[in-house]
Amino acid sequence: MAILSECPYCHKKQSVRNKVCSCGVDLVRLKRGQKVRYWLSYRLPGGKQKREPVKGEGINPYSIEDAKKMHSKRVVQKAENRVFDILPETKMTFQELTDWYVNLKSVRKLKSFDRIEGILKNFNKVFGDKAVGSIKQIELENYQEKREEEGAAPRTIDYEICTTNTMITKGFYNDMIGGNTLKAFKRVQKKLKGSGARKRVVSVEEYLKLVDGGLSHLRPIITVAYNTGMRKGELRKLRWSHVDRENMFLRLPKEITKEGKEKNIPINHHVKAVLDSVPRALNHDFVFTYRGQPIRHKDGLKKSFIAACEKYGQKTPNGVIFKDIRRSVKTNMADAGIDKVYRDTILGHSLRGMDAHYIVPSEESLRKAIDQYAEWLDKRIENVLAAEEKKKQN
Repeated sequence: MAILSECPYCHKKQSVRNKVCSCGVDLVRLKRGQKVRYWLSYRLPGGKQKREPVKGEGINPYSIEDAKKMHSKRVVQKAENRVFDILPETKMTFQELTDWYVNLKSVRKLKSFDRIEGILKNFNKVFGDKAVGSIKQIELENYQEKREEEGAAPRTIDYEICTTNTMITKGFYNDMIGGNTLKAFKRVQKKLKGSGARKRVVSVEEYLKLVDGGLSHLRPIITVAYNTGMRKGELRKLRWSHVDRENMFLRLPKEITKEGKEKNIPINHHVKAVLDSVPRALNHDFVFTYRGQPIRHKDGLKKSFIAACEKYGQKTPNGVIFKDIRRSVKTNMADAGIDKVYRDTILGHSLRGMDAHYIVPSEESLRKAIDQYAEWLDKRIENVLAAEEKKKQN
């Protein structure tokens, strides 16, 4: 263990023996004026280095004498194997850690913030009053079983554990919790073994059935989704101001994309037909609406999609969810012979390796790529309709 002094100007933490900071400040003079704050530095179980500010009731953080008293206390605690008395998670409850985490600016601006908050709320119903450091692996596994008994899908349970792990890891790297607490959460096994990624692709025939079976407000959304690969949230938030009719592009601002980057998606003749047919509201700027109003809630399309789809969701064998449409578009584009760079750019996937630095697809190239996909799709639609007509004749 060691006592460190913090320069009040560059905030460098260094040995108390230093008389002059590397930034040139006279530390001796500042210490006399009690402008230098003191810290303790020591290792936690598992080898992680911890720095702790000198503070507490009746303690002056700018007093070397108080720093020495606190240092002596920590030395005794470590010698008596009472290091956990030092760690904040022995007193911090899961609810207190949650309150700290959900108020971080980096967390609040996440597009999935509402879901994160809901998941942690469920955890707090069980663990809210417990000290974070007292939560054991077996308790987390019991929570998994409890959620499964409540009817939660394995994928949902895994996402909840993963989300909580992210919070615990954030707390660990910010010295809120120690290594043993992190270990308990990291050792929890997933309910889904191996790759749990969905591979369902919506065929052209199924796409046409979805459009035919969908409610009036859903049909144009499914059509645009199957022609562009846009996410459900991007479709809900699409505004007429994002539609560049002159250059035939949808210009999505970074505020509505999951990637947090601007995205330009070329308009083919199927999307143009939808935009020409959708009535424009007088009291708002949203393209897609329900009963004349914007579809603001993230689950606003869920019930409509269920109604349009006989087989729906991960719980139904070979069922379909809205996200499968996006996967289908990228698969179809590959079948249509569209270059991977253009597929990734249109769908908003990041280019890999040096491609990310040296390849910048032109709008003309993207427009040709989407037209190539439209041509491929037209032929498949024609084949499906011809096959259906032949069945009727027979």
